[in-house]
Amino acid sequence: MKKYHVKKGDKVVVNAGTWKGEDAKIVAVLSKNDRVVLEFSNLSQKKQELIGKKTVKKSQSNPNGGLVERSVSVHVSNVTPVKVEKSE
Repeated sequence: MKKYHVKKGDKVVVNAGTWKGEDAKIVAVLSKNDRVVLEFSNLSQKKQELIGKKTVKKSQSNPNGGLVERSVSVHVSNVTPVKVEKSE
């Protein structure tokens, strides 16, 4: 099993690629591909459009089908954990 410097639920900053400089939270770690799935906290409208959408067929979980937002995944080496300060 691989060990990474981040885990699910960590707050990170992306340090390379399209999302460079953005704050995010890790939703999942894909160890097979050495990638992490990110959920961004506050993106500009322009960057939100870059994420894009994908078409989904009708199903029980999605009765109307249609468009859903995609998740963003980046290589694990392109994220740096953010130190969370403890408040007393």
